[in-house]
Amino acid sequence: MSTTATATTTTTTPTIANPTNRRRAVITIVSDTEVRITREFDAPARLVFAASTRPEHMARWYGCSEMKMFACEIDLRPGGAYHWALRSADGSEHHFRGVYKTVQAPTHMVYTEAYLLGDTWTNDAVNDVTMEERDGKTLLTVRLIYASKADRDGHLGSGMENGMHETHARLDGLLAELARAEA
Repeated sequence: MSTTATATTTTTTPTIANPTNRRRAVITIVSDTEVRITREFDAPARLVFAASTRPEHMARWYGCSEMKMFACEIDLRPGGAYHWALRSADGSEHHFRGVYKTVQAPTHMVYTEAYLLGDTWTNDAVNDVTMEERDGKTLLTVRLIYASKADRDGHLGSGMENGMHETHARLDGLLAELARAEA
């Protein structure tokens, strides 16, 4: 089943603080061009999916705490594009863009991702994301498939690991908030 949603947001929405949760993602180098990331979230898959695909939620948790998302455009359908833009405290901007290839709410999506590095977009990586729910918790698995070993190494060497752990901790906070709102 595919879900289609189109939204654009420019936001000053309060972000979620980094809670004290010590849960960490596991990063596995699968090959010269593939990395796998796994992380469990204490929330059902539908909430993890919604938090990952709705601009009003993404703006509150995506990126490091020093960054604020100022643009989040998501056309959530196969062939639909997205653009996320964050601004650091020093004023630097960080832009991501891509195209959704597969959308099967709330368990699977595949999309490309490129990062604006100076004036040039990086090669597209493919993110193959699954959300497997068990007993109200969701195991997130992201397969990152790069065009080359150099692209993989550049991403891993960019500091993405620390940013990912902080971002996931902020997602934990938002998911707890969404679960309380449902109760």
